[in-house]
Amino acid sequence: MEKKKILTIVGMGPGNGMGIASRFGKEGFTIAMISRSEEKLANLQNMLKEKGIDAYYFVGDASREESLKNAFQQIFETVGDTDVLVYNAARLKMRNVLEERFDSLVTDFKVNVAGLLTAVQAVLPRMQIKKEGTILVTGGHLGIKPHKDLASLSIGKGALINFVRTLAEELHPQNIHVASVIISGIINPEDEKYNPDAIAENYWELYVQKKEGFEVEIVY
Repeated sequence: MEKKKILTIVGMGPGNGMGIASRFGKEGFTIAMISRSEEKLANLQNMLKEKGIDAYYFVGDASREESLKNAFQQIFETVGDTDVLVYNAARLKMRNVLEERFDSLVTDFKVNVAGLLTAVQAVLPRMQIKKEGTILVTGGHLGIKPHKDLASLSIGKGALINFVRTLAEELHPQNIHVASVIISGIINPEDEKYNPDAIAENYWELYVQKKEGFEVEIVY
């Protein structure tokens, strides 16, 4: 029997994360979820299991390197190698650019950008051994059109776009696909376009692309 592929989501939540987990789970993936809240993760695990999807959760904080590393080590020991990594973590807060503070900006940047580096470094060695893998990142339109009152996240999403592009350039020759879905609207279960299930189709589309047709980003 062929071993099931594993999708790991950093920044798992009931919106976008759940949509992605459900979409890949429907295709037979086992889901590994990382977030700071064990209670939230347990609830999401139960929801996925009700859909017949194998799901495991691991507590980890994207702003703390060791915490995130430990979560990935637990995934490897408990479930196995990550075949698809989705980085979905972000810190959203309303604060004008002139009211932003050094410590706050640095803390947000750890979640919005630097955590991706830790996650990639955790899964990359085994992807390189297998000579295949997929790394998908949740981008946002703030990275293209920043907002002065969402300054920190705008800065983070802008950096994330360039981070994904540089990773894609580096890893494409190794048959490791790196791309982002740049979401241009507010995620809302009632919205025809920006509901989690519709958004998740973009992640699946990026995953199933042929090597010669790799896209680095989808603006949705």
